[in-house]
Amino acid sequence: MASLLQETSQKVLTPEILRSAAKQSQRCLVVPVRLRRAIKKYLREQEVPHLKRKVLRLSESFSGIKDVNLQLAATTSKEFVEDPLKSVEQSKRWKIKSCYGDIGFQYTDDETIAYVASRMPAVFSACYRVLNEVRRRIPDFSPSNVLDFGAGTGSGFWALREVWPDSIKKVNIVEPSQSMQRAGRSLIQGLKNLPLIHGYDSIQALNKDISKSEREHDLVIASYVLGEIPSLKDRVTIVRQLWSLTKDVLVLVEPGTPHGSNIISQMRSHILWMEKRKWHKYENKKNIASKDLVTQTCGAYVVAPCPHDGKCPLENSGKYCHFVQRLERTSTQRAYKHCKGESLRGFEDEKFSFVAFRRGQRPREPWPLDGMTFETLKEQHAKRNPEDLEIDYEDLIKLNTQVVPYQEVDPVTYDSDVMETETLDGDEEQEGENQGDSPLADLGGGWGRIVFSPRQRGRHISMDICRSTKRDASEGSFERVVVTKSKNPTLHHQARRSIWGDLWPF
Repeated sequence: MASLLQETSQKVLTPEILRSAAKQSQRCLVVPVRLRRAIKKYLREQEVPHLKRKVLRLSESFSGIKDVNLQLAATTSKEFVEDPLKSVEQSKRWKIKSCYGDIGFQYTDDETIAYVASRMPAVFSACYRVLNEVRRRIPDFSPSNVLDFGAGTGSGFWALREVWPDSIKKVNIVEPSQSMQRAGRSLIQGLKNLPLIHGYDSIQALNKDISKSEREHDLVIASYVLGEIPSLKDRVTIVRQLWSLTKDVLVLVEPGTPHGSNIISQMRSHILWMEKRKWHKYENKKNIASKDLVTQTCGAYVVAPCPHDGKCPLENSGKYCHFVQRLERTSTQRAYKHCKGESLRGFEDEKFSFVAFRRGQRPREPWPLDGMTFETLKEQHAKRNPEDLEIDYEDLIKLNTQVVPYQEVDPVTYDSDVMETETLDGDEEQEGENQGDSPLADLGGGWGRIVFSPRQRGRHISMDICRSTKRDASEGSFERVVVTKSKNPTLHHQARRSIWGDLWPF
């Protein structure tokens, strides 16, 4: 598969292929029917009174934890950034006994139920958006052994099932809250073809229970959990442990806030710095055989969202890297979420920050616009055939005078959680599988990332893009790209259809 992609990428790409490969974001995500039904069934079985009030209290507690974490992390963050080598030398720091559940947010049964009713669909949508991009960017990657750290009620697990429904055989779940674990087990009751699932309350318990040969996972995901750990040192410790348990891909997802984006940026810098340091250490060895072995196992690069492995260009810029996924609110969200003085919208925008790492060296690929030439609007107009511009008024009159009979539609009440059938859900799954046949963007440095919403003024479209400045993707920059219709109508057409989070070819 990789060789096929390399062969096709060396050919001159068409504008249609460029548009299809660059598309990564979905405008509005509909939560799968199976998950909506599972949430409604779970809440019906609990019969908790005053659930609206508890959902509001849960939201307020999240805000309180965020404020406390910002205060606690200030001093440790400064020490770590100023002298990372000093932190590495203190090896005892990497052997802490406590896990994030001891210092994070403790969920009771009421808080777990409120979380399922209000937050689980939104967290699912962010995880699905991230994992779906990993699948598109690495088409030959099909994980069978997965670790879900801070699994909560299973939002990440549901997203994994949607993205890789057939390949996953075993899932290890780390979640210290027993209430969350019980809710997750209840939600997956009745699902068919479930993988083998093991639950643990800490990474230490996981390492004790399984052998060293089974500790490496094809995919490790930690979603919406690192922000609950106040100390930067403990955060780095957890991420280092997760990276040691990663055989291929590690995915970190946090809320799309300045604090969440800062966490992702710190973890990105640390893992890339750690692997680069290890690579330079072995690069100086004289044994060629050992160097070839190290080339296959050492190193790391960013699969998404960054198109490069250099320093983040948004650091100290006053901006923060985050993305947004719009989702259609479920009936339970509409019933229990609170809105101040206004009617609740039928959708919500979940903002998130993420990073996906892969072990090894970034593949060298030709850039997508290499060898491509574009005509200006004036040149396109000069090539038009005058006969194509003539209007056949007789055909136009016949077309406008056609009468379409009016058909009255019987009004019906529609509840998406009840009316849709499993057959429909299967069709959605089949449609998702067919998307893999579309052209895909490679992992070379030639694809930039649109970080904020493009702005259109007349025939000018400006986009803020994070891009690689070197062919080996070792350095990057944050640039504003302006595309005009007169100079490049082809790319202008693509820019009009690009949204926040899509790729941009260079």
